[in-house]
Amino acid sequence: MPNRGGYLIGNLQPAHMDFRFFSLGNLWSIISSLATVDQSHAILDLIEAKWADLVTEMPFKICYPSLEGQEWRIITGSDPKNTPWSYHNGGSWPTLLWQLTVACIKMNRPKIAERAVKLAERRISRDKWPEYYDTKKARFIGKQARLFQTWSIAGYLVAKLLLDNPSAARILVNEEDSELLNTLSDMINANPRRKRGRVGFKQPFIV
Repeated sequence: MPNRGGYLIGNLQPAHMDFRFFSLGNLWSIISSLATVDQSHAILDLIEAKWADLVTEMPFKICYPSLEGQEWRIITGSDPKNTPWSYHNGGSWPTLLWQLTVACIKMNRPKIAERAVKLAERRISRDKWPEYYDTKKARFIGKQARLFQTWSIAGYLVAKLLLDNPSAARILVNEEDSELLNTLSDMINANPRRKRGRVGFKQPFIV
């Protein structure tokens, strides 16, 4: 972990955590306001700090790091499509560009997305719009990737259009419910003497 930034880890089941960085979950936690403002900025801070690992030469890693060695054999069953740094095991997916862009625009940090889009522009058209890229640095077209993929083209085009017109991202973003937040804040900060119920009884709130 870098000194700045953080991310939401995967919860597979009780007491079974996956500590890898999962792009979709973290980006959508920003877009949907499931993450707080501070948490959202921390996720973008992490992306900037780990740019060479998460963005590499073709945005954007589906997860990081990949499963390797015995862990890969046990969890994937030695799946040949999901070898380390390929497909869903650390592969790079251009379609994630638009989701990164929406998250960056929401947090008023579009420069991050602009940098990623410029990186993709250097080769994605020349590579015939592949589905995903292989290797840790995303240097090669995925070994089983299909070409001229609509979602790869759309991911790039939507990112470009949103950067040209950031206000359009509003239709894709869920904002925090300020009324609900204020109500919860009032409940937490209320004077205990004004609370209803038994003296000394603390009403639990599930948030």
